Amino acid sequence: MRTFIAIVCFLFTAVLLAGCSSTQEKPSWSVDSTGHLTAVCPRVTTTEDILGTNDTYTRSRIVFHSDEGGDVVTYLAVPKNPAAAFVYVPGAGETPSAHADRMVRYTRAGYAFLYVDIRGNNGETNGLPFGQQLIQSDYTRFENGEWPQYYLTVCDLSSARAYLSDHYHVPVVVMGSSNGGRYAAVAAAVDPAFAGYIGISTSDWGLLNSAKGEGYIGDPLRFASSLEPSTYIAGISPRPVWMFHARADPIIPFENGEQLFRLAEEPKMFTEFNGTHGINPEVDDRILSAEAQIYGTRG
Repeated sequence: MRTFIAIVCFLFTAVLLAGCSSTQEKPSWSVDSTGHLTAVCPRVTTTEDILGTNDTYTRSRIVFHSDEGGDVVTYLAVPKNPAAAFVYVPGAGETPSAHADRMVRYTRAGYAFLYVDIRGNNGETNGLPFGQQLIQSDYTRFENGEWPQYYLTVCDLSSARAYLSDHYHVPVVVMGSSNGGRYAAVAAAVDPAFAGYIGISTSDWGLLNSAKGEGYIGDPLRFASSLEPSTYIAGISPRPVWMFHARADPIIPFENGEQLFRLAEEPKMFTEFNGTHGINPEVDDRILSAEAQIYGTRG
């Protein structure tokens, strides 16, 4: 643990110096022959509404606007001088209100917490949920050279990272639970300015193996590969990967989480936790304890 934390500390410091693609580049995406996505994300503007403030933190609703795919709603809780920040990517059906206490806890420990209401999660942001309809729609867009919703979601997370980096000048970790952990893994690899990745109760989608089993070749396989966390997770290194999974998970089998973790490069850590599926207070305890070792903040 101490070695892992030391590496995290070094990389968090180094990532502050990392640059991003020029904002003058035209938004575009490409997928190479192995299925790796590269993106120059659409430019965004933001509208922020303060929801409340006290001596400890400020809560706000921030909407990201772009010409590609419409608006994306996020919720931010931030202390006065955050030591680091988390972009949180929810699983299917999660709501901001379900994380209200968690956001307060992270801010009291000294960290900004940004909840992204991702596309297609039946929240305030429009879009299709991940499933057959989205896959078919996104593949049509892929073939036509248009922006698939999946790629826009990855860019939404990168835009959230850029917002936090620009406003608070702190390392930003992308953290996702269940389906959110899948999007987060891709975003962590595609955007090298993320300081690290935390995946909770997550794994591959299984789409690539399914496509291979059905005999697809060529573009369908390249597209399927571009959606899978396993395509990218090794590329997050040398930034840290930390995965959590409960052995009793009834939705994504424990073994599936282990399988994805094995593909990650060092530094990495796999933590089994008590519970069933998704982020819980035990996971928060472990994350905040590790962060306290880096920054001296209190969990």
